[in-house]
Amino acid sequence: MTENSIHPIIPVALNPGDNIAIIAPGSPFDEIKFSKGISVLEEMGFRTSFSKELYQTNGYLAGTDLHRADMLNAAFSDDSVKAVWCARGGYGALRILQYIDFDMISTHPKMFIGFSDASAILNSLYFRCGLVTFHGPMIESLGCADEATRKGLAHIISDRILTIFPEKKILIHSGKAKGIVSGGNLTTICHLLGTQFQPTFSDHIILFEDTGEAPYRIDRMLSQMKMAHCFEGIAGIILGSFEKCGETDLIYDVFNDVFNDMDIPILAGFNIGHGYPNITIPIGIEAHLDSDAGVLAYQHQHLNHQISSV
Repeated sequence: MTENSIHPIIPVALNPGDNIAIIAPGSPFDEIKFSKGISVLEEMGFRTSFSKELYQTNGYLAGTDLHRADMLNAAFSDDSVKAVWCARGGYGALRILQYIDFDMISTHPKMFIGFSDASAILNSLYFRCGLVTFHGPMIESLGCADEATRKGLAHIISDRILTIFPEKKILIHSGKAKGIVSGGNLTTICHLLGTQFQPTFSDHIILFEDTGEAPYRIDRMLSQMKMAHCFEGIAGIILGSFEKCGETDLIYDVFNDVFNDMDIPILAGFNIGHGYPNITIPIGIEAHLDSDAGVLAYQHQHLNHQISSV
């Protein structure tokens, strides 16, 4: 499926009482933080489902690759499940992409939520299936989330897609653009380079965020992706949080330098990614970016109450 042939499928909005399946596609999770996150979902009125197999470990992974992929496939194939939510990121999502049943998911679409390492799945589900996914807090981080993170999450998964403003507008490149929003964690997206799951970002507005990456490493990843022609035809860039990555001004300088020969808007300062607040946004829906005004406005303001193409 190419970017020009994708017909996005917007999943059904969630209602109180809906069943949410929890999976662990990457690293093992902290059980205390996990329990707190489950309590938050239950307080929101949702039911959660997961088996004891969720607690498997295999070194730095939450079980074998096949085990983690089977959890994801089973959750999507279960008609009683209305959403699939990641317990934690860490590392491991990249390893299970080859085992995901994208054909089955295309006929059983539902809400999928996660970020960080799960960016590999968020984007692969969109580019392979056309399924709109949601870049938002994991179960482990949800229990510690602030009110803004929880309210934003509840708002978007229950019906409405927001117009989003950065808390503090950082204008890197001036301009306006229209495009499908995609991307997520820079390190994870960069590691899709050269694989069959490498996204095609032409005509897209790309979100980037990261944690624990020094400015020179961010420069190295962006430069590699640029030399590999990943950014040809992109519409614009929005930047989320860069936690524990050093001076943010240096990071913004890196983006300004790498993209100085491209006439695209670049807007930073969004509370998206590691850290709080962590605002939930859709991956796979068209939006307008006005970097001078400091706004990202999604075209489709409501989630559908039945699965449909847009």
